[in-house]
Amino acid sequence: MTIFISIASYCDPLLHFTVRRALDTARWPQALHFGVVDQSPASIPALTADFAAPARLSQVRMNPLYARGPCWARALAMSFYDGEDWFFQIDSHTDFDAGWDERLIAQASSLAAGRPGLVLSAYPHPFVLQDGAVVHKPTTTQALVHVLKPGATFEADHPVLHFEAHPHASDAAVPGFHLAAGCLFAPGRLVQTLPYDPHFYFHGEEQALAVRLYTHGWDIFHTPGLPIYHLYNTPDSGVPARALHWDAQTDQQRSQTWWTLEQRSRARLAALLRGDDLGVFSLGRVRSLADYAAFSGIDYAARTLAPRAYSAVDGR
Repeated sequence: MTIFISIASYCDPLLHFTVRRALDTARWPQALHFGVVDQSPASIPALTADFAAPARLSQVRMNPLYARGPCWARALAMSFYDGEDWFFQIDSHTDFDAGWDERLIAQASSLAAGRPGLVLSAYPHPFVLQDGAVVHKPTTTQALVHVLKPGATFEADHPVLHFEAHPHASDAAVPGFHLAAGCLFAPGRLVQTLPYDPHFYFHGEEQALAVRLYTHGWDIFHTPGLPIYHLYNTPDSGVPARALHWDAQTDQQRSQTWWTLEQRSRARLAALLRGDDLGVFSLGRVRSLADYAAFSGIDYAARTLAPRAYSAVDGR
């Protein structure tokens, strides 16, 4: 089966590492198609078709000055999708277990029967580089389940919430109500059913996609033994801190600041949750936001958060 891998990269020196590791650890590297949006200065070498062989590479490269944020770049990367069986969205600083492609396909296929669609997702375990060597830092061999961060609450002027991943004692897949934009594996038809909304900036991205999936009848699952790892921008990562889109030095050269885009993004999330007509980016009609509130404990209409939204519970 073929897999389309969506990567939105911003000034990331680990983009080549991520593509190489995906190829070297895949069971079927020839079945991969990378769709890359590389927002990098000339000092960072560009990917080449030879480097990505035997996989296929589709990419666009641009000066980071013209970038408009992660969601815009992810939507652009999604446009390279070419009918592959599976869609896999990752960050440009990702590592993989051997056979990751075979494992994700098997996990998703085992859950697919009787469902309009499903997504496997979680905030991945970290990895670091120590003297150039990859070191994985898993916290559990079981599922990482998304819940609200302790103390998370609705602000008066926007509906953005903050989430984190908690280890959960389950050797089976756990239904989830939130997802990770940097680790999202789904059937390829996701691209036509739920195209990425480029009008979001960063915060609220995952909430919007989670409720769109849910209301269209799709299910989110957190699976044990996730074969994906993420290099977080921390002092112990083993690499210098990478540039971010909202860094002041570049942001002050743009015609629209990141904060302008962020404010529009928050308004976009509020419009989605009100049920405004956003065309192909609207809520679905298979399940309602009231159903989502009963499932997750997050009630966007009443702006209340039930205790279960803060803890991993079987059967959600």
